[in-house]
Amino acid sequence: MVEERIEKAANDLANSRHAVALTGAGISTESGIPDFRGPNGIWTKYPEMERKAYQIYGIFLNDPVAYWKDRLENPFLHKFFTVEPNPGHQALAELEEAGIIQAVLTQNIDNLHQRAGSRNVMEYHGNINKLRCISCSSRYNRDDYDLEKMKEENTLPPLCPGCGHPLKTDVVYFQEPIPQDVAYQSYLEAQKCDVMLICGTSANVYPFASLPTTARSRPGVTIIEINAEPTPLTTNNISDYIIQGYTGEILPRLSEKVMKKLSAKE
Repeated sequence: MVEERIEKAANDLANSRHAVALTGAGISTESGIPDFRGPNGIWTKYPEMERKAYQIYGIFLNDPVAYWKDRLENPFLHKFFTVEPNPGHQALAELEEAGIIQAVLTQNIDNLHQRAGSRNVMEYHGNINKLRCISCSSRYNRDDYDLEKMKEENTLPPLCPGCGHPLKTDVVYFQEPIPQDVAYQSYLEAQKCDVMLICGTSANVYPFASLPTTARSRPGVTIIEINAEPTPLTTNNISDYIIQGYTGEILPRLSEKVMKKLSAKE
């Protein structure tokens, strides 16, 4: 059954005009980044970290110095800077290079898609390697600021060179609006795709989880899930079919089949 569905997905992708991929935590757990609410998730093990997650945006708004001290002392966040892309990320980059995947819309903040070679990536919940100004929406590379030195010298927070407003990480927190540029670009991709490949997401976090429904509202769109377990997209018939398994195993097999089909057309 899995092999038959991989073959079907390869046909759908090879014949697509504008395919996009949606990715969630499942593709990054295979690189060693734990999820949040799973059996071994960060918030499952450390409920106090979930409580802090709901408070952190307010802390930034009220006391940017306290916010930055908290971020720099959080041991979990350092995990994001030590992991590497896995075969799932690399397969999506290969499909983009071949002209099949036109955009990757991701919930993930880890920058692994870009490091694997994907170029057109829309980071719905931001990027931990960037800083963002919530006043003028400018973004800057985290490496442009020596945050540890600023902490030692009591010169936090980093300030926006454009407008002077305190910067936060680009990561979108609870209670914080999705940046309008990313939300709009992602909506446009969902509006114009003819194939949507959903990889490693539980489809429970909104408004990101509404993007498949946006695509489903148009005729002729094929929505394919690659998930370890069925999701609300499966049970509510938003997706056309699911390939059940790990993205790091399924996506390379899928990419290989697509490449063979493209070669056969030449």
